[in-house]
Amino acid sequence: FAVLGYYGVEIYREAPPVPENVTTTEGTLLFTGQDVKDGQNVWQSMGGQEIGSIWGHGAYVAPDWSADWLHREAVFILNSWSEQDFNKPFDQLDEERKAMLTARLQKQIRANNYDKTTGELTVSPVRAEAITEISKHYTSLFTDDPAYEELRDNYAIPANTIKDAERMRKLNAFFFWTSWACVTNRPGSEITYTNNWPADDLVGNKPTSSLILWTGFSVIILLAGIGLLAWYYAANKDDEIDRANLPKKDPLLGLQPTPSMKATLKYFWVVTLLIVIQVILGATTAHYGVEGTAMYGFPLADILPYSLTRTYHVQMGIFWIATSWLATGLFIAPAVSGHEPKYQKLGVDVLFFCLLIIVAGSMIGQWYGVMQKLGFETNFWFGHQGYEYVDLGRFWQIFLFAGLFIWLFLMVRGIWPAFQTQKESRHLLGMFLISSAAIALFYGAGLMWGRQTNLAIAEYWRWWVVHLWVEGFFEVFATVVIAFLFVRMGLLRVGIATATVLFSTIIFLFGGIIGTFHHLYFSGTPTAVLALGATFSALEVVPLVLIGFEAYHNLTISRATKWIKAYKWPIYCFIAVAFWNLVGAGIFGFVINPPIALYYMQGLNTTPVHGHTALFGVYGMLGIGLMLFALKGLASKNVWKDGTIKFAFWSINIGLALMVLISVLPIGLAQTWASVKYGFWYARSAEFMQEPGMDTLRWLRVIGDTIFAVGVIALGWFVIGLKTGSSVKGEIDLADDDYPEVEKREPVLQD
Repeated sequence: FAVLGYYGVEIYREAPPVPENVTTTEGTLLFTGQDVKDGQNVWQSMGGQEIGSIWGHGAYVAPDWSADWLHREAVFILNSWSEQDFNKPFDQLDEERKAMLTARLQKQIRANNYDKTTGELTVSPVRAEAITEISKHYTSLFTDDPAYEELRDNYAIPANTIKDAERMRKLNAFFFWTSWACVTNRPGSEITYTNNWPADDLVGNKPTSSLILWTGFSVIILLAGIGLLAWYYAANKDDEIDRANLPKKDPLLGLQPTPSMKATLKYFWVVTLLIVIQVILGATTAHYGVEGTAMYGFPLADILPYSLTRTYHVQMGIFWIATSWLATGLFIAPAVSGHEPKYQKLGVDVLFFCLLIIVAGSMIGQWYGVMQKLGFETNFWFGHQGYEYVDLGRFWQIFLFAGLFIWLFLMVRGIWPAFQTQKESRHLLGMFLISSAAIALFYGAGLMWGRQTNLAIAEYWRWWVVHLWVEGFFEVFATVVIAFLFVRMGLLRVGIATATVLFSTIIFLFGGIIGTFHHLYFSGTPTAVLALGATFSALEVVPLVLIGFEAYHNLTISRATKWIKAYKWPIYCFIAVAFWNLVGAGIFGFVINPPIALYYMQGLNTTPVHGHTALFGVYGMLGIGLMLFALKGLASKNVWKDGTIKFAFWSINIGLALMVLISVLPIGLAQTWASVKYGFWYARSAEFMQEPGMDTLRWLRVIGDTIFAVGVIALGWFVIGLKTGSSVKGEIDLADDDYPEVEKREPVLQD
């Protein structure tokens, strides 16, 4: 964290400056720094990173605006000079003349004409003409120019996305600034503010030597780390399951859910509902990729445009996964301590309604923001912040932050009595509380930027939330919770569980904390960030390569004794987590992590390959597994029917695999080829993305999406059936063969 903080200060110091004024060399004012800052707020209000991307971060249907502007500017200037000097367009010149004009362009456009003392940025007259021309292009695109209807459809941008001419002028100022940072060399350097990203030969943006060097070093670090961890596993290969001393019957059969434990049931109802809604929104978002602004002919984008469906899809995923984990924590705390604190149920109920208000309120505010019905300040507080994964307005962020501390308070008071009664478990209990505190505390990083904070600085803090909060401390919390479950069931000794949790946490966070920087290679950060990010993100992959040990261990647990079969599907979810950790987080993560790979792949569909398989495959399946475990605990005596949950489990996992393998991954690889050969701008252009072959690949996603969606609906049906009785048999779980015949009883899910 010292390293993360130190280089965070460097990012503050070396972020691309926002000039006070942008003027021509002749003294004409083009726009002010305040125009750029207000333009950033316009971009945020229309959806920000949920509609196209900036510096490679964001959505994938519309272009990357920084790369698109940069290429259009270069082409305009080259054509202008070509017509002036040779009376023909640039692409009709011979190679020698092209090379001459390109060299002239690079000399002019890469020069840093920002004066730090005055805050003035000067541009040449021809560049001013380019700014004017490209501004007209974007104005036509974001308003209602009929000539741009097809292009808007290709980008999934409804007409009049920006409804005010002054807002549009400021948005253009912001787009110019983001592209200026991509092509302008840092003072005293031949490398741009974004480390020469995006790839574009016209402006001389090519991979730097540092990029290639640290890619090689990251691979060496990965191999060394795998070797060391393999040695550790070989030296500690004792069977952790003491079969001779396994319980003869389910230790949870006698569990009597307390009022607060029963109160968590409504959380899981909401989790199930949010999963179904998220999948519907995901299908809608994917469909916009082929039909633009309609849903099978219905003009859905008029009331629910792509930027909103994608916002809700991403945000709802975070909400239901987090809710499942938080509810599991609230369920486990009294079960572990055997103590129900006074008013604990009231606290659980209050937190539940707080979370409902946050979900509904933030979604309503985002709709008003995207529909351009809010001013800049109101939008920042209650509307759409425009930053992926933290789109909700600042008021809702603060509300959620407070809610997490309410949850932490409930967790501490629920688990604290165990410290007095369970001395052997104190270290594991300590890890449980530390990881719970980290979940509450580290969401606070999302409050560290303001309404008009420099984008490079906002990105630094945003990845604290996305990488450290979602990928880091939730991972630690999940590791502790699973260990607790297995200890509570008598399947792991507390000493082994504690050592395993500590080891897993150290291994994961050793690479994961500084590995946060691998998201920031090209976000206006210094080269040191690239070196650290490459090295430590490679170490993040090390434990994932050997995750098969964890999968095998969980599979062994599922077969250890007869009564454990009652927990087959929660444990199978944990096995799926291990599989997707290897494939989604490990393989697909490392495909895009090395600097030279990410240089060409950032912002392409290779990113959602990693995103879907890691976020849903790992955290989503873990959330489902924890939910199923808690639901089993609330009705532990009931035997579950296997049919529906088995179908749901396999459909979800097979559908996720097909979605990626036959559609998203091929699209990403095709884009990577285009990015390497022609430049990043082309890989994201409508010209390339609307080719018939690419359209076919997008339609193929229907196969995987349909199988996945049917599985999710089956999961919802199974959870409903736990209440209605259709998902359980009229008998109870018992132990081994020496137990009497199963008794009949009515299926009940306590609430």
